Amino acid sequence: MNLTSPCFETAADKLAALFDTPFGGKPKGRFRISNKLLRQILQRRRLYDDDIRPLTRSLLERGYVLVDMDSFFVVLSANSFVNYRRANEESLR
Repeated sequence: MNLTSPCFETAADKLAALFDTPFGGKPKGRFRISNKLLRQILQRRRLYDDDIRPLTRSLLERGYVLVDMDSFFVVLSANSFVNYRRANEESLR
């Protein structure tokens, strides 16, 4: 499978643009998207790992993270993880 297929690039562009689009009472930001709507964007009857993997990669290259929540997906900015606390060996003891 071509990981840079135009289908995945176009879908990643749409999802990245949606991040900056006002809807749901917010001016922009993270959002969830149903499996059904993601299937429509990717023009697929079903979603397989071979569909999600290249889409995830394309979104990462644009600065976004795609999270599979089983019944829906979430799109977040990769920058939102920068200020998370860091676990180290001491914190695991």
